[in-house]
Amino acid sequence: MAKMTFEELDRVREEQRERTAKTSWIRIGTSTCGVAAGAEAVVRAVSDEVRRRDLPVEVQRVGCLGLCYAEPLMEVNVAGAPRTLYGEVGVETALRIVEEHVVNGRPVAGLAMPGVESLGVPDVPSNGTKQVRIVLRNCGMLDPTKIEDAIGRDAYQGLKRALSELGPEGVIAEMKASGLRGRGGAGYPTWLKWKFLREAPGTEKYMICNADEGDPGAYMDRGVLEGDPHAVIEGMLIACFATGCSTGYFYIRAEYPLAIDRIEGALRQARRMGLLGKNIMGTDFCCDLEVRLGAGAFVCGEETALMHSIEGRRGTPRPRPPFPAQHGLWGKPTNINNVETFANIGPIMARGGAWFGGYGTETSRGTKVFAVTGKVRHSGLVEIPMGTTLREVVVDICGGVAGNHRIKAVQTGGPSGGVIPAPLLDTPISYETLQALGSIMGSGGMIVMDETDSMIDIALFYTGFCVEESCGKCAPCRLGGKQMHLLLEKIRSGKASWSDIGTMRRLCTTMQKASLCGLGQTAPNPVLSTLRYFEDEYRAVIVGAPA
Repeated sequence: MAKMTFEELDRVREEQRERTAKTSWIRIGTSTCGVAAGAEAVVRAVSDEVRRRDLPVEVQRVGCLGLCYAEPLMEVNVAGAPRTLYGEVGVETALRIVEEHVVNGRPVAGLAMPGVESLGVPDVPSNGTKQVRIVLRNCGMLDPTKIEDAIGRDAYQGLKRALSELGPEGVIAEMKASGLRGRGGAGYPTWLKWKFLREAPGTEKYMICNADEGDPGAYMDRGVLEGDPHAVIEGMLIACFATGCSTGYFYIRAEYPLAIDRIEGALRQARRMGLLGKNIMGTDFCCDLEVRLGAGAFVCGEETALMHSIEGRRGTPRPRPPFPAQHGLWGKPTNINNVETFANIGPIMARGGAWFGGYGTETSRGTKVFAVTGKVRHSGLVEIPMGTTLREVVVDICGGVAGNHRIKAVQTGGPSGGVIPAPLLDTPISYETLQALGSIMGSGGMIVMDETDSMIDIALFYTGFCVEESCGKCAPCRLGGKQMHLLLEKIRSGKASWSDIGTMRRLCTTMQKASLCGLGQTAPNPVLSTLRYFEDEYRAVIVGAPA
């Protein structure tokens, strides 16, 4: 295969677009959620039936559309019939769809779901949806194992503009105009991190993609890696170009075998096409990317622990400063961003920072992906402009609470976050508003709870998780977390006195101020937020609690 140039990239894109426009296809979601629901059997059955009938239809494996509650998903686009999306498709149903829709041109009544256009892909009529898909723009829309599919949907156009027009300083200027803040949880301005790394002395620098997604109930990064790996690769390449890095690493949790397989396959294809390696697209830019597997520890999501893990050492954090941009991987200047941050970069470069900054709020620009789970009717991945309210996400997009119960609270930010009670669900989502409520944005987990959930049990679960995942390096986290967990168990068993609440609050304050890294510093958040909003539940089980 000829090495990619700017002209060759555009040629492949146009050829793929023409081919897609002329092709009848059946798309079946084969990310982890689809596979778990039985999608592989559906793919085999549909492929066999298409071959048996010699139908002029291409059966495509695609990523996750985000409608995880309805997997397996099957979308059909054939001449003479409307494009139709079907959910909860088993083998028998799939064969019926082939017979009635593909062969006879009649969508199957009663099985169709709202079309893909309702998901809010930019430049596609949204039918009133509250979603805007930038990060998830291609998930469920292309075969993640075929680079040509990605190029046909504008992959590497942002890299092309960066290399041919903007230059490193221009890239950082566009990032500043976009207002993109890191989507891994801290919300630090991306352009500023890149600027610090670019200005750091030395020629050996490293870029890292943090894909060690560890929050319970969170799987945003997995969905992107499985559904659109080239979006993340492109973002990393642009970041390397802007900051002067020639080597980058994907740090992916080993529990994501499908994501690992797809990103490694995408790297091989990009390398073969000349989009990785020496003189990318005929320029002087040289860069390669590699995969490193996570060590299975939640604390390795913390950037200094992550770097220790890549180096082959035990994943424990270290004090900062010095910060990674000064002293990072192998002692060299380093930048770490997460999967979602990188997936935004290509469209920002291709369409301009002002376009991206047109979504969201003044201080929280763009969109945010959330994995909505728990007691919700339609669990899955959603992508909404910042400033959308929690109620719009939970009720309008995800259908509200399943069953006949009422919403009690929404938990955001994973073990580092807090619970937000139902009366506050009209709060617009932004970094600042969630922090003011005692929670955080985090990487994007959102767990819905109904009136049957105990807030003490919620606090107990998250403190237990943090105790289990603590690296043990610093005493405030190692000892304070365990004592806090024991106090919660004492409270739940009805053996606590009101003075134990005071002790627990003091433990929380000590951990926040004295813990070495973010795990210990934020572990008290679930406890403090449940005390703040649901103190009555604690009073109900404590003997002699004041009225």
